[in-house]
Amino acid sequence: MREDYTYVVLADDDEDDRLFFTEAFEELKMKTKVDIYKDGVDLMNALNQSDSVLPNILFLDLNMPMKSGLECLKEIKDNQRFKDIAIAIYSTSASEEDIEDTFVNGANIYIKKPNNFNNLKKILSDVVTMNWQYHTSGLNKDNFLLRL
Repeated sequence: MREDYTYVVLADDDEDDRLFFTEAFEELKMKTKVDIYKDGVDLMNALNQSDSVLPNILFLDLNMPMKSGLECLKEIKDNQRFKDIAIAIYSTSASEEDIEDTFVNGANIYIKKPNNFNNLKKILSDVVTMNWQYHTSGLNKDNFLLRL
């Protein structure tokens, strides 16, 4: 990880969710740099640039047009260049099928989008300050789903 800040990226097609996400980080006043992409195609185009700075943590919405979060996850996991990116699925879905699919395909954590701003700030703070090295070694389903 970078010494001076944590680089966070969100890919989400919902404008309100993108706005709340960036506002939450502004209020948290953590040492982060946040970039936002409106869909999976824009995200993957940016990541695949040879000179792109890779995020420490990538938040992926599952249900996006053109390229879903699951499609992005699979593409990222198939590319050795992206092996150090921690991937947080960030979705309104709490379906067991979505949780299982993303777990099996290598996501590091699954977050159901919180229903209020304070919970969002708490979750984002927890995720950014998480010891990812510990969290990603020996993944198990018990610590995959982040609950408030």
